[in-house]
Amino acid sequence: MPHVITQSCCSDGSCVFACPVNCIHPSPDEPGFATTEMLYIDPAACVDCGACVSACPVGAIAPESQLTPAQLPFIELNAGFYPPRAEGEKVPPTSKLAPVIPAPEVRTGGTPLTVAIVGSGPAAMYAADELLTQPGVRVNVFEKLPTPYGLVRAGVAPDHPSTKGVTELFDRVTRRKGFTFFLNVEVGRHLRHSDLLAHHHAVLYAVGAPNDRRLDIDGMQLPGAGTATELVAWINGHPDFTDLPVDLGHERVVVIGNGNVALDVARILTADADDLARTDIADHALARLRDSRVREVVIAARRGPADSAFTLPELIGLTGVAEVVLEPGDQDLVQRDLAALGAGAEHRLTRAKLEILSKLAGSDSPVTKPRIRLAYRCTPSRIEGTDRVSGIEFIRTGTDETRRLDAGLVLTSIGYRGKAIHDLPFDDDLGVVPNDGGRVLGASGAYVAGWIKRGPTGFIGTNKSCALQTVQQLVADYNDGVLATPAGRPDALAKLVQARQPDVVDLAGWRAIDAAEVERGQGQRPRSKFTDVAAMLAVAAAAPKPSLRRRLLAGLRG
Repeated sequence: MPHVITQSCCSDGSCVFACPVNCIHPSPDEPGFATTEMLYIDPAACVDCGACVSACPVGAIAPESQLTPAQLPFIELNAGFYPPRAEGEKVPPTSKLAPVIPAPEVRTGGTPLTVAIVGSGPAAMYAADELLTQPGVRVNVFEKLPTPYGLVRAGVAPDHPSTKGVTELFDRVTRRKGFTFFLNVEVGRHLRHSDLLAHHHAVLYAVGAPNDRRLDIDGMQLPGAGTATELVAWINGHPDFTDLPVDLGHERVVVIGNGNVALDVARILTADADDLARTDIADHALARLRDSRVREVVIAARRGPADSAFTLPELIGLTGVAEVVLEPGDQDLVQRDLAALGAGAEHRLTRAKLEILSKLAGSDSPVTKPRIRLAYRCTPSRIEGTDRVSGIEFIRTGTDETRRLDAGLVLTSIGYRGKAIHDLPFDDDLGVVPNDGGRVLGASGAYVAGWIKRGPTGFIGTNKSCALQTVQQLVADYNDGVLATPAGRPDALAKLVQARQPDVVDLAGWRAIDAAEVERGQGQRPRSKFTDVAAMLAVAAAAPKPSLRRRLLAGLRG
């Protein structure tokens, strides 16, 4: 029985290298890997060895016989990636076509390579993983929050626990010799770029794209108008968004933009609170959702169905767990887009999306439970309201026709934008730090990975190949003698951080916070998150710590 990759796929690529018969594509060395929505297992070549199951960091692979009803469409989706074959034809096992990309080899001799990584999300942790495959390398990770892992903790929807499973890999990285956490330390506030360069050969920034792209229409300043990103952070218990004023007292919410984040927000706002109570959703969000009066979430897009920004796996997952309907007039748009679509393989995913959309009921069907409505060709013109949001007006894209929807909450979900880093160049048009393969232009010793490097594209696992490319550049510069030897010793760095930020949280502190959150879950949920920084620091401070002398010696040996 062949194995199947499901919607939880993160495009990490570990399964590709684990597979002995090269039946998982696109592989990291193939052109389509950087832009693919997911990876695909060839059912004719799969030998059912299960190696990919163990390699997948998010539990996204299962035998065909073990799929849930909602996952059954992924059988055809995986098979459809490969060319048709005669019935019964079995592709023989092949040698590995995609070579395993070797870790960059650090030269020995001289001062051991020491790297500061700013940020602790996927790009940062994948970079640390690549660097620490080499003996003697030291990696210090700086994160402004007391908790690590970035958007995996604060951005992945709580009802997608398998996607959060990649943190188990990151936890293993933290146990590597030479790894050190400096949590609750903000670079740009407690430390500057020059401080880091004084104690490291290189500084690698993996800070993501923290800003939302803003919608410039009247009414965005009203209470009840916000962004989907902020709401997701509130749902996930990010301490900066705990007090976000979220009013769920109206029957309708409108989300502008139809990417995966928009689908996440709509799914959570219409989910059964008892189901969410078994996840790691923040307590304050769960309490508000239990009292919610929301009956419909409208996901409005400027363009037509063929240009839908959500991925096919997320659409399959959404229609499997939620009631999703389509504007009656948009059903004709779907059929028109289907008819206009070419027959080439490059249109396979778009065609599959449209075929799913074509089977959705119209929004004129009876409302029996909270539901999600997809609406197309809706260009927002203004948000209405006096003291707070009461509705939104759209113009039918390409026409002068207007329409209005009552709503108590309007959220934009139209993309992200990088934020300038002090002392580094910044491309304001693209929202990234200018770089060549991760090497920052005009700033010796500075590197970037993740969204601040390439823009807000890709999935969690996309950061693995992105980080590897950056690490290869960094190591090459170190081996060529381009990087300046740090003037400070490891013990001097620890003292500097302690002086600038006495509330620094180390690895022991994070483990104490992690354990306390799991214990607070009482076995009924994965964890109950702390959402207050002071509470996190109190738990971290109570964690047993080795003596300062032992820590300094460990740093010198690392």
